[in-house]
Amino acid sequence: MLEQLSLAVIVIVAVLVLGFIALVARMYQKAVQGEALVRTGLGDTQVSFSGIFVVPVLHKLEVMDIKLKTIVISRAGSEGLVCKDNMRADVKVNFFVRVNKTSQDVVNVAQSIGAHRASDPQALESLFDAKFSEALKTVGKHFDFIELYNSREQFKQQILTIIGTDLNGYVLDDCAIDYLEQTPLTALNQDNILDAEGIKKIIALTSEQKIQANSIQREQQKTIKKQDVEAQETILQLEKQLIENQEKQKREVANIKARELAETEKVLQEERLKGEKARIATEEEVRIAEQNRDRQVLVAERNKQRTDAVETERVAQAKALEANERERIVALAQIEKEKALEEEKKNIQTIIRERITVEKATVQEEEKIKDTRAQAQADREKLIALTAAKQQAEAATVALVGNADMERQAAEFRAKQVLIDAEAEKASAEFKAQAIRTLLKPKPAKPPL
Repeated sequence: MLEQLSLAVIVIVAVLVLGFIALVARMYQKAVQGEALVRTGLGDTQVSFSGIFVVPVLHKLEVMDIKLKTIVISRAGSEGLVCKDNMRADVKVNFFVRVNKTSQDVVNVAQSIGAHRASDPQALESLFDAKFSEALKTVGKHFDFIELYNSREQFKQQILTIIGTDLNGYVLDDCAIDYLEQTPLTALNQDNILDAEGIKKIIALTSEQKIQANSIQREQQKTIKKQDVEAQETILQLEKQLIENQEKQKREVANIKARELAETEKVLQEERLKGEKARIATEEEVRIAEQNRDRQVLVAERNKQRTDAVETERVAQAKALEANERERIVALAQIEKEKALEEEKKNIQTIIRERITVEKATVQEEEKIKDTRAQAQADREKLIALTAAKQQAEAATVALVGNADMERQAAEFRAKQVLIDAEAEKASAEFKAQAIRTLLKPKPAKPPL
């Protein structure tokens, strides 16, 4: 029983401890970056930037945004800044403010405008608009417009100096001039003495600037015109030089072409002269070849006639010998054996002499034929050598030389054909003479009965 009671007490104590811990944890409020916790109630106002205990009913907690805020102050038109020279300037400046991160400053801000309004940009703008605008007007009155436009950094530093850093709990970190231009004339009031002075100065300055700009523009136009004239003169001079150079080059080219044409004509005349010489030489060679051909044909024809005459005479003699042989045979039957033998011996000697004569004539004819062949061969080799040389040196006369060579070859072929025919006829005549000599050989005498 005691153990159960002890266990129940322990459970109750643990539950109470856990409940207390949960309650304490629930009452502890944490702050995030850029926020400040403001607790009011029991124990006066307390500020924390990390965390704080808040007991319900006894305390009230407010959260204040202490991050950097941007306040835009814009002055334009009739509300523009009046500069030292009474000219107005349209300006737009961005101010960067924040709540100072100290407990006292946070308390001052919370007490003056409230924690919620301290985080509202519109509330901040309405809070600081008058102060910042006054600072802009005060600083702007120390600068002429041109100086103000050219000295923005100095303008900004003086603004920060006049406003200061302590703004009832707020801190001005920096400012930036976002826009700065001259107020247009249409936005100025001519009845306002300051605007009238500004308009007067603007007109004076703009007129002077217009006069200077016009003077500069006219000087520019004169300079450009002068440069154009000089450039035109230079271009004309260059074009003149170019035309002169082109004409000079044309003359030189014409001279070169004339020289080249003359040289070409000279070469053509020389080549034509060489061609004529080659043609004349070829014609001479052709005529020589034709004369040689005719001479060979004439020699062949004469040899043939001579051979025909010899063969005719030989055939006639053979016929006469045959008749005599028949008569001798008839006579031999009537004369004595010795007389017949003596007669036969005389006939044999006659035949031997005739054979020697024929053979001698044949040998002489063969030698003449050989001489003719040798001469024809020499002429042919000479003509071939000349033709080859002419073909290599004179390509322009190839066609003519080729025709002459073809005629020469045809003549040689015809001459060779005539020689072959003559040799064939000679061989035929020799064969016939051999046959006749065979017939004329004496028959062996029959033994006496």
